[in-house]
Amino acid sequence: MNKPFSRFPARAWAMAMLCIAASAAQAAGPSRFAVPASQIQALGIQTVPLQNQTGSVKASFPAQVVVPPTAEQVVSSPVAGLVSQLLVQPNQIVRSGTPLVRIASPELGQLQLQLLQASTRATLARQAAKREQALFDEGIIPQRRVQEAQAGLSEAEATFNQARAALRLSGMPLATIQRIAASGKPQDSITLTATQAGIVTGIAVKPGQGVEAATALLHVTQIDSLWLDIQLPVSASANWLPGTKLKVQGREVTARILSASPTVASGSQTVVLRAAVEGKTSQVRPGEFVTVEMPFAATQGSWNVPLSAVAHDGKQAYLFVRTSNGFEGRPVQVMASAGQQVRVHGALQEGEQIAIRGVVALKGAWLDAKESK
Repeated sequence: MNKPFSRFPARAWAMAMLCIAASAAQAAGPSRFAVPASQIQALGIQTVPLQNQTGSVKASFPAQVVVPPTAEQVVSSPVAGLVSQLLVQPNQIVRSGTPLVRIASPELGQLQLQLLQASTRATLARQAAKREQALFDEGIIPQRRVQEAQAGLSEAEATFNQARAALRLSGMPLATIQRIAASGKPQDSITLTATQAGIVTGIAVKPGQGVEAATALLHVTQIDSLWLDIQLPVSASANWLPGTKLKVQGREVTARILSASPTVASGSQTVVLRAAVEGKTSQVRPGEFVTVEMPFAATQGSWNVPLSAVAHDGKQAYLFVRTSNGFEGRPVQVMASAGQQVRVHGALQEGEQIAIRGVVALKGAWLDAKESK
């Protein structure tokens, strides 16, 4: 008599028995349903204890490595002239003060001439003021002569300071200006130097090329200070606040969020989060596209569970929590998901056993139990 039934798989028999047991269960409410212990193994139901979060669900987003505005130096020609010599190569690492480019300029010669003339006048005015003061002290000349000499000295020194400032604005170091003023020997060119350590990321001119004042010659970028511009959907932008730490996928590089853009890209409907790279900036390069892993912040009442543990009834998500005689469908809110991990929020307790396998079978029994109430 048992022979006709032998054609049915054991799993199908277990499903049938589970439905019968669920329909006959007298639980505390429609969310609870009985599952005989003998059927748990037959249906492949597996549970794990709910534990405190030991890690965070992470989401992945594209990002581009960019240079902060304060980390890039644009070296421009302070005067009109001719590029006589390039002293660095592309991608060369330089220190602060490293010579970069030499410019020959007639305009530079005129500025030096004005400096020497002003220096000579200031020297003569200083000598005249000293002589007039000595004559006044001897009672030979009136005080008016001393005052006129002092006024001439002040005017000559102001002219000299203005000529020196003009050369400083042309990029000439102060030590060179003082040497020219003392020796009376002008230079035929000016050498521009790096004001910060970095790497030469671009050279826009060639030797022999004529340039106007303010022409960009080359770029020096600080490679120890980089940012990440992270693009993510508007709906997800509120999940990460300034200060959140993230990681570059596949690299030993971390970053910390600085700010979020207040505007939305109309074409892609994305928001840009800006993060500062910490530590090993040598593993990423400006302009490079990378993928970042961003952890969702842990909140009270939220838990990380396997994706396979979550069942849905319409738009409502549930976890099946083990009870003394079966399971209970516990409503939860899915906060975020990444890969095979889901962040949920709900009335759950640490140590409760939740089903992570056989959830489809449990959902069927649970729905049958709800309909029979």
